[in-house]
Amino acid sequence: MSTEPDNQRRWDGQRRGHYEVWYLTLNDPGSRDGYWIRYTLEAPLDGQGEPYAQLWFARFDGSGAGRTFGINRKQPIASFVAPMPGSSEPFSVSIGGNRLGHDSARGALSGSGHSAEWDLRWTPAAKTLHQFPKFLYRRGGLAQTTVLSPNVNVAISGTITVDGKRFDLRDAPGGQTHLWGKKHAYSWAWGHCNAFDDVPGAAFEVLTVRLQRRGMLLPPLTIATLWLDGEEIALNRIEQALVAPAPAMGTGHFRFTARGLFERLDGEFGCRPDDMVRASYHDPDGEPSFCHNSCIGDLRLTLSRRVRGRWRESARLLAPRRGHFEVAGRDRDQAVTREHVTIE
Repeated sequence: MSTEPDNQRRWDGQRRGHYEVWYLTLNDPGSRDGYWIRYTLEAPLDGQGEPYAQLWFARFDGSGAGRTFGINRKQPIASFVAPMPGSSEPFSVSIGGNRLGHDSARGALSGSGHSAEWDLRWTPAAKTLHQFPKFLYRRGGLAQTTVLSPNVNVAISGTITVDGKRFDLRDAPGGQTHLWGKKHAYSWAWGHCNAFDDVPGAAFEVLTVRLQRRGMLLPPLTIATLWLDGEEIALNRIEQALVAPAPAMGTGHFRFTARGLFERLDGEFGCRPDDMVRASYHDPDGEPSFCHNSCIGDLRLTLSRRVRGRWRESARLLAPRRGHFEVAGRDRDQAVTREHVTIE
């Protein structure tokens, strides 16, 4: 599986100042619910605590009945098992027996009045999405955070059981991503979708980051990739990100533009604050950040092409209640009241 090495663990088991994340998001066409599952490790800098692993699960209620929730559990780093960097063993990550492989995921969490179990599988993707320009992946990643998606557009089958109710999934649209680094961006917004109306096989990923260097906030950078009708439209070069208009990010919305010389993508994710869950993160240096996430957002996306010097609409894609997105930064959004609860 050519994409499997991109999932391999980067942490050497000793280095401090490192975090690493593997996450899976998907939509259940039957219930219209969305799911967000994360396997993570954190090795804080000296003086910021001991290394630990963490398992996360969130269910986003597509019916609008208010049953959205998120729960997570921290465990000692001894519970984390994965082949060391450079190993020839197949990729896997296990946290207290809850396992993620390159083609499957299983686990269970319970607490704070909720329970969840999942047993999922998929055929791995043939190609990894590199969100950043290729040079940023040299020497294990030149940026403070490195991200790639070994399974950006896959069909997921299996079962998810939430609060005693079992859901059988067959070819549910989803994606799986791996990221690692020393520190999160100062603020960011992310969006993903591979469940558009009437456009089978289409997939989309967008990322906006705002960095802080020496106390100074830099302008936001937006990069995006669209797969449509067998074509890959990658708008992720540095010069493209520098000329993209500033996005609008706030409570329950993320509006963006990514463009190159001949293609432009304009889109908007949106949802109610009640459809989001706020997760609290800590960088390895101890600084907190807050991620406001939903997997049941509405997405409107327009592809335009430059024809004889003028932009002309080429395609319009819609994904009601099937867009995955998050808006994150150093401040809590008080309008998002559902907290991702850490259970003991």
